[in-house]
Amino acid sequence: MVVKFLIPAFFILGSSSAVAGAITDGLSFTEETQSAGLEHRFTGEWEQIVGGGVATFDCNADGLDDMLLAGGVVPSVFYRNNSKQGGALSFVKEKSGLELDQTTGAYPLDIDSDGVMDLVVLRVGANMVMRGKGDCQFEDASKAWGFDGGDGWSTAFAATWEKGQLWPTIAIGNYIDRTQEISPWGSCTDNWLHRPAGGTGFAKPVALKPSFCPLSMMFSDWNRSGTPALRVSNDREYYEGGQEQLWKVEPGQAPALYTQKDGWAYLRIWGMGLASTDLDFDGYPEYFHTSMADNKLQSLAEVPANGKPKPKYKDIAFAKGVTAHRPFAGDDLRPSTAWHTQFEDVNNDGRVDLFIAKGNVWEMEDFAMKDPNNLLLQSDNGKFVEAAATSGVASTETARGAALTDFNLDGLIDILVVNRNGPAQIWRNTSATHGNFVEVKLSQDGTNRDGIGSWIEVKHGEKIMRRELTSGGGHVSGSLNWWHMGLGDAAQAEMRVVWPDGVADEWRKVDANGFYVFERGKVPRKWTMK
Repeated sequence: MVVKFLIPAFFILGSSSAVAGAITDGLSFTEETQSAGLEHRFTGEWEQIVGGGVATFDCNADGLDDMLLAGGVVPSVFYRNNSKQGGALSFVKEKSGLELDQTTGAYPLDIDSDGVMDLVVLRVGANMVMRGKGDCQFEDASKAWGFDGGDGWSTAFAATWEKGQLWPTIAIGNYIDRTQEISPWGSCTDNWLHRPAGGTGFAKPVALKPSFCPLSMMFSDWNRSGTPALRVSNDREYYEGGQEQLWKVEPGQAPALYTQKDGWAYLRIWGMGLASTDLDFDGYPEYFHTSMADNKLQSLAEVPANGKPKPKYKDIAFAKGVTAHRPFAGDDLRPSTAWHTQFEDVNNDGRVDLFIAKGNVWEMEDFAMKDPNNLLLQSDNGKFVEAAATSGVASTETARGAALTDFNLDGLIDILVVNRNGPAQIWRNTSATHGNFVEVKLSQDGTNRDGIGSWIEVKHGEKIMRRELTSGGGHVSGSLNWWHMGLGDAAQAEMRVVWPDGVADEWRKVDANGFYVFERGKVPRKWTMK
């Protein structure tokens, strides 16, 4: 079969083909779905047009990412990671207590801060919080913890720890109201905010009104005030008069929307997935929004000298070459449909890259049917170049959720994608040439043990790379284990952690190609796999 690869000018934007080739040279992924023992499908029809997520986390303290795959109308499946460090990927399907029906996605979160990972499982029906019991066994703790799972169609999640609270605040995004006839407008179910009830457990959820059928949400400290806000990406297919949203969630106060009076710029897209990174090294995160047709990359329009920006954003997707609005391969020039997205440095050159999972909603004739995933590599001029086809990850299955993580702890980011009514796929990063890396895990005593809301900072030449540790975003898919940073040619790096309360540790030197546990207030501890 002959496949035509169309690489339009908007992917390169001024970069020569020689430069593009140099960026992608040596990057390679090998699909190991069958050899790794992975055999699962996210299955269903109407109530499974969205969803199809994966949660990756370490539930047996061996350092490796285990995973839960959402099933839709079939039960979700847990896989224990049996990979050898640096070797081929290997997973074993096991009973874990997570075999639940009608799941759309899941996110790992140590809710009770006992050092054992828990999970929030999103469903068509009642959502559930599953308490980790150790050794990859889980039990439903929804009733014991006062968590009201509702009876909605849940498609988005975010979590943060508000100041002074022992337990997290959890936001749940709900999709179409299944009890109402779709007209199609006005059928979105209220989103819910679950705040702590005193010391432990959750209070009765608060409705976030108006709600506009979100498919992703994220708590992020957009203005570096120390208090994350809730950014919500909404699917305009099922609402009328709605827009993208940013909620103020101040301790002890009712949630409130940022409005045009605050500087919030009106934006309406078919919001699907959400990812963030500090792309321009200014200390403030940029946000990538996936959509149907062109995707958006938003950056603050202005950062005043006093460091108090307004939430007004400009779109820089075209300038950076990440609109990804049509398939880059094949002869189908209809618009793309994008879902999960994630920034990671897949070649360890010290510049974050961007993955986008693609797939038609449900044979929508106005949109591409064969829609390959994107893997966009960042060049040294800040623009991105397509590498999915040459690196081997340009699948045209109908993708939804995904995870980019280092499954075999070799310092290279691997890729897993969940496909709707098709087999989940996993690719091992087998790149021949790549830069150095460091991977970090945070730990602090008391509440929020994994330091959600912290910033990892790495000195990179005259710049500082920054990574905000968030729980949420993507599309119904979340990861919590090692945080990966590419270092390029550097043999050492200076790193520090700015903790959620704003306290910064000292700068510490770490060796490249190592795994480190950063315990609050202590010298980083090098970790080795047993």
